[in-house]
Amino acid sequence: MSTELSVMESQSDAVQVGETLRLRRQMRGMSLKQVAEPAGISVGMLSQVERGLAAPSIKTLRAICSAMDMPVNWLFHRDNNLENQANEFIVQSNSRRSLTYNDGALIKELLTPDTQPQIQMLRFLMEPGADSGEPYSNADGGKCGLVLRGTLGLELDERQFVINTGDSFAFPARSMVRFWTVGETTCEVIWVVSPATV
Repeated sequence: MSTELSVMESQSDAVQVGETLRLRRQMRGMSLKQVAEPAGISVGMLSQVERGLAAPSIKTLRAICSAMDMPVNWLFHRDNNLENQANEFIVQSNSRRSLTYNDGALIKELLTPDTQPQIQMLRFLMEPGADSGEPYSNADGGKCGLVLRGTLGLELDERQFVINTGDSFAFPARSMVRFWTVGETTCEVIWVVSPATV
């Protein structure tokens, strides 16, 4: 007998979680198989979860989310008041999802919903000393940003730039990029990518 606990309290919970997982998978451009295999479940099981027909255990949900680089708490970060829920076009300030790196030195807040996979806007909060790490790139698309406060160091294909408050930038997604905080002031950046990657 399994000792795993189900996190679904009602059919509506299962449908909501399934829809969130489906949108995330589609936003990442992943097939059912590409998610199911690393999650250790069958394609049929994943399909049922996405349609709200199965109530997976916490362990299974964590595995599915891990396969899509998605924190499991994103599944339940919803306002129960229907009048205040963000819809397919709007992300309310109190419903933003976030990813944390470098022990909290870099926080990425998602400002756009997963229903729009062709574009994604994020808010970066970077403490002094925050660094994105090794240069990376994406296959296609473009990226741009605006520094709201502080100073951003930006490396593009081994060329380094200093982006000050009020300055903006844009570059092809295929460029090798790295970024970091310059100075002792928190850096806040609005970062836009197309297509969505986070």
